Amino acid sequence: MTKLDPQLASRLTYIKQPGRSAWSDNAPVEATVKQILDAVRQSGDAALRDYSRQFDKVEIETFEVSTREREEAVAALDPQTRADTEFAIERVRSFAQAQRDTILPLDVEPLPGLHLGHRIIPIARVGAYVPGGRYPLLSAPIMTIVPAKVAGCDEVIACLPPGAHQAMIAGCHLSGADRIFRVGGAQAIAAMAFGTESIPAVDKIVGPGNAYVNEAKRQVFGLVGIDQLAGPSEIFVVADETGDAITIAVDLLAQAEHDVRTRVGLITTDRALAEATLAEVERQLGNLSTAGVAAEAWRDYGEIVLCADEAAMLAYSDHIAAEHLEVHTSDARATAGKLRNYGSIFIGVAASVVYSDKCCGTNHTLPTMAAGRYTGGLWVGSYLKTCTHQWLDERGVAAVAPPAMRQSASEGLEGHRRAAALRLAPAQLLQEIGA
Repeated sequence: MTKLDPQLASRLTYIKQPGRSAWSDNAPVEATVKQILDAVRQSGDAALRDYSRQFDKVEIETFEVSTREREEAVAALDPQTRADTEFAIERVRSFAQAQRDTILPLDVEPLPGLHLGHRIIPIARVGAYVPGGRYPLLSAPIMTIVPAKVAGCDEVIACLPPGAHQAMIAGCHLSGADRIFRVGGAQAIAAMAFGTESIPAVDKIVGPGNAYVNEAKRQVFGLVGIDQLAGPSEIFVVADETGDAITIAVDLLAQAEHDVRTRVGLITTDRALAEATLAEVERQLGNLSTAGVAAEAWRDYGEIVLCADEAAMLAYSDHIAAEHLEVHTSDARATAGKLRNYGSIFIGVAASVVYSDKCCGTNHTLPTMAAGRYTGGLWVGSYLKTCTHQWLDERGVAAVAPPAMRQSASEGLEGHRRAAALRLAPAQLLQEIGA
């Protein structure tokens, strides 16, 4: 994260400061992941089996989940869970299709005879990493697989840890995964990046995971595309004196239960709300079943910041660039319109992060660690390439060749000058080069 501006810092008061920095030394993880990537690149399936024994404590003979196993996983879902999963799939599909409909090809003629444009081309093969986690996160495969299918990718493969709940296989199947493999961790990223005897190499890898998965994605980037480098979940709430401490505490703890490294916070202009929220979080932790995780996240990464005025509140929020940003102010829409750095914004008290996490339609794979300053989250466009094209007739050549020749000559690039000149005056250029 960029350093906090001193002038802004002078207008902030920390009611609660984080106990630890979210930015940690990654050197041990980096070294371990490099070893895993090298082993999978060199030994393929044999390395995957070794790591399955070492990390997952299972023997894997066949990595791919069979059609029968997929069907059995779906059949094992209780009716309500299946209905809820299909509801979420349809919401995500519908929104992704609405987004896809806005992404259009282009053809223009800015000068007579000069034709420029672009095509929208789906990525051929995408790999979706589906995390296992302590609980079956049924929304995870929906968010990565469904938009890929809407985009029109030829093949979507999913990798999930061997110990993942059977419902996760069902989620991958219902979301439209073409192939599903039982392999997790950094070794799954390696398999999708390099390809093995069983798992095909993909063109882009998407999906969240732990620190090892994240580091593996970082190391293979370039050979393959990735969606983003996502850290632990984040939620911040921007609120004025109209905010409700109980609601804010509920929403902060809902995200804090994800992981002990979840980053949660309140940014407010009202001291009474700040102090009431601090007390309310502690009170609710007393009867929250997931307090073992949430309390540690709150202790280490929770913060409450009191701002001198609205301008400072907005500036600090944009500095944090939270993954999930809730707006609880008297005119939430107006406040939201003044903010620019976030992964996804939740406008008004009714818009809880949990709805996006699960089923309302927007994607929950979002930028963390202040990456919201320069990118948005996973969406249907993440699976598409916008590729330009151009074609010229004689009028277009007459317009662009002379300046191209002059620029090439001034840069000392004789080959470039000749290539431009050949289209403008071929006989003259052929005579010049003795052809």
